[in-house]
Amino acid sequence: MTYQAIIVGAGFGGMGAAIQLKRLGITDFTMLEREDDLGGTWHVNRYPGLAVDIASVTYSYSFEPNPWWKHWYARGAELKKYAEHVADKYDLRRHMRFDTVVEGARWDEDAQEWEVRVAGGERLRSAYLITATGFLSQPRLPDIEGVGDFAGTVLHTAKWDDGADLDGKRVAVIGTGATAVQLIPELARRAEHLTVFQRTPIWVTPKLDFRMPRAVRALFARAPVTQRIARTANTALLEAIMVAGVLHYRQAKIFNKGAALVAKRHLRKQIADPELRRRLTPDYSFGCKRPTFSNDYYRAFTRDNVALETTSIERITPSGIVTTDGRETTVDALVLATGFDMWDANFPAIEILGRDGKDLGKWWRSTRFQAYQGIAVPGFPNLLSLASPYSYSGLSYFTTIEAQMKHLDRLLTEVRRRGATTFEVKDPANEEFLGWVTERLDDSVFHLGSCATARSYYFNQHGEAALLRPSSTLHNHRAAVTFPLDDYAYA
Repeated sequence: MTYQAIIVGAGFGGMGAAIQLKRLGITDFTMLEREDDLGGTWHVNRYPGLAVDIASVTYSYSFEPNPWWKHWYARGAELKKYAEHVADKYDLRRHMRFDTVVEGARWDEDAQEWEVRVAGGERLRSAYLITATGFLSQPRLPDIEGVGDFAGTVLHTAKWDDGADLDGKRVAVIGTGATAVQLIPELARRAEHLTVFQRTPIWVTPKLDFRMPRAVRALFARAPVTQRIARTANTALLEAIMVAGVLHYRQAKIFNKGAALVAKRHLRKQIADPELRRRLTPDYSFGCKRPTFSNDYYRAFTRDNVALETTSIERITPSGIVTTDGRETTVDALVLATGFDMWDANFPAIEILGRDGKDLGKWWRSTRFQAYQGIAVPGFPNLLSLASPYSYSGLSYFTTIEAQMKHLDRLLTEVRRRGATTFEVKDPANEEFLGWVTERLDDSVFHLGSCATARSYYFNQHGEAALLRPSSTLHNHRAAVTFPLDDYAYA
């Protein structure tokens, strides 16, 4: 089967790409999704307490606002429902194939098209390949001796079992990242006893969350401009935190220090015990690791049935967890909030072979992670990789998605104007962009702050913070519609 385009992934990124293809008049495409339904992160993740940590008015397509969010920070079920609404409104379901695992893709030089391998032996072909596999799609299991020997219930937050009975049980959570911050208060209310094994504390600031008043939702529906104003204001706040305080650390250190003070004040207000506060206080600069928001995370550790364990784990036994001081904590259930394997398994999430068999994953890992404008790679014609190095813009994933939609529109419009069948970013353009982001990162907290102890997924195995695009959302969107068209070769 041959298509004009194949999109790998049916989350918000893949749906954004599909909507843009339709705007260009391209309808001969398919979307291949390994899960049994659409929604990506918001279909896979179902753990208790799941919610977005970006305000709902910002965490959505700007061209498809939802005035009916029930909460300022939408819960997981709301995001899933929103994804379904988008798929239905833009007629995307008929393009989707679920339970379809893509094993890899190879550029066929003779045919000038991509061959995509699907589990089970099927081969599909397309002129364009768009990978929208997301940034956090490959769960990481902890590299701890005996993790497979535990005899009780084992849950990973990205593969949650809704039928698991944790009520009245002795539960252990490994990990204290953004997911755990949402999950731990929920488990604390259900478990007989909860032990949280923390390797690296996380910066947590107050969460201005509330149930959206019916009058506000009605106003958003009746006068959409009011919701656009709310979106703009919230985006500006996120920009101040991420762009000014983190990416422009040299010039705006005061924003970074201010955010850290807010988090420390939040911790002091909720926890009176100075020793517990000390163990929950990060020793790295704010922003080295993704911070998060919560009003009940710190408070959970003040409960009588919750213990914070900061001694390193030595091994896991069939009945519990042994720390390096020889103590064993006996538990009935083990919850792995250990995040995702971004740099070894997710960039890219499938094997991609370009010209002359060039392996994208091996090339990135053996040289440097790089992608022109965060979307294209030399040596890989007709490939648009949405989850790529230096592509993530701001804090809301939707600012990244919409910038990439604009890039896709400008590029494919030019391909059509020239009557070309292939495009490929030129090496000099890629090298210039890589030099530009590298230079700008010299001003960031990643280079100038104290990040050695953060153990942050922002950093790859080369020690580079190669995920975030080091400029403002406004700048990135402007670049998406003004990049030099001759940065690509057309044939």
